[in-house]
Amino acid sequence: MAFLKRLGFYLVGLSIGIVFLTFFLKKKSEDTGAEFCYFPNCRALKDLRSKPISFSDNVSQLMKTKKLDTLDITRFLKEGSVDFGQSDTKSNPCKIYIVEGDLKNNHATLQFKNCRDRVVLEEINN
Repeated sequence: MAFLKRLGFYLVGLSIGIVFLTFFLKKKSEDTGAEFCYFPNCRALKDLRSKPISFSDNVSQLMKTKKLDTLDITRFLKEGSVDFGQSDTKSNPCKIYIVEGDLKNNHATLQFKNCRDRVVLEEINN
């Protein structure tokens, strides 16, 4: 069999396989709510969302005055982006993440302390 003919068969099979995988993996992620996080930003935000969030005392007061609730914070964690340059990802026992994004239509920077069993929101800066 000529090389071009084998290459054609290979490309046809490869394209059918890609379409097949895309269809079934998309269906699986829609049904189960699974996320495929391979980039550092997505992995860090997913880890922050997977743990219970508690608030420091000064943040609790600030949230009451700005009329923020936990739904606003979880939405922020879905749409925000981690600033790894300012974050301290090597600290022990809890890592510090600085997340930037929009909070109630205003640009905000939140500081999270990511411990093994919980996440603490330590600071909110507008």
